[in-house]
Amino acid sequence: MIYWRTCMHLHTENKLIETEDIKIQYGIFQVGSISPLLFCICLLNEQVNRLNTGYEEPTTKTKISHLLYMDDLKLIAKSVEELQKQIQTVKTFSDDIHMEIGLEKCAKITFKRGKLVHSQNLVIDFNKEIQELEQGKTYRYTYLGIEESEGIHQQMKERLKQEYSKSLRMILKSEPNARNEITANGALAVPVLKYSFGIINWRTKEIKMIDRKTRKMLTMYKMHHPKAEIDRLYVKRKEGGRGLVQIEAANVAEIINIAEYLNTNYKEDQFVNIVKSQENTQPNMNSIIKTAAKITEELSQLN
Repeated sequence: MIYWRTCMHLHTENKLIETEDIKIQYGIFQVGSISPLLFCICLLNEQVNRLNTGYEEPTTKTKISHLLYMDDLKLIAKSVEELQKQIQTVKTFSDDIHMEIGLEKCAKITFKRGKLVHSQNLVIDFNKEIQELEQGKTYRYTYLGIEESEGIHQQMKERLKQEYSKSLRMILKSEPNARNEITANGALAVPVLKYSFGIINWRTKEIKMIDRKTRKMLTMYKMHHPKAEIDRLYVKRKEGGRGLVQIEAANVAEIINIAEYLNTNYKEDQFVNIVKSQENTQPNMNSIIKTAAKITEELSQLN
């Protein structure tokens, strides 16, 4: 994208006025290969909105019927009839643009007054149906990398910790030089956990335990001496440290970034506004904005 350029021409009666090269810093070309795909995604979003289904948020009076991110779609309905209408719209639209619904990646879950209840599979076509999610299980495939069901946080924590440890172990076993191992850890292993910060309710004790286990694995693979200075391990290399990403610091940074985003954009985006209004009703331990404010205050006192 850094090579994208364009220029504008204005034809007048006397001459042609032409601008200098204009750098394309964000967005896409109108004739780019991804343009039709993005157009279809926006069109699907509009089609589902027109059904006027889903739940109305009491503060903003905004109806929420689905969450859509690229090819990940979650439909939200108040009844089986509404869900059938939504599914039919999505199926018709998918058939029109020659895309298929990956039924093996789909699941249906029903809640009544916040409790998971059993219901029938959802039939969408002859011999085709979306399976009901079984009690105690999660989606076989996840929505935006986060498994979902009732009380899923602890299960997700365990899975994420296992994936992080597996990624770190693979990096250390590959035996690159020390600098490349530290870089690979920040680029490949840390994002496994970072993706969940601000979504999964991590406790400070759990995060510190992951940092401790990371240092232990570095010691096992002779990348860190057991009596070496710990603080230097997390200092940037250009400042004389080793540049390892501290999980605790990454968690704090992500929470502050999310809170800053909510505080900056909630007036412009109706869905961000919904999140902001709900944030104000949450206790301190469950509120990202309140947690970020507390962290910022503590950091300012240290400085």
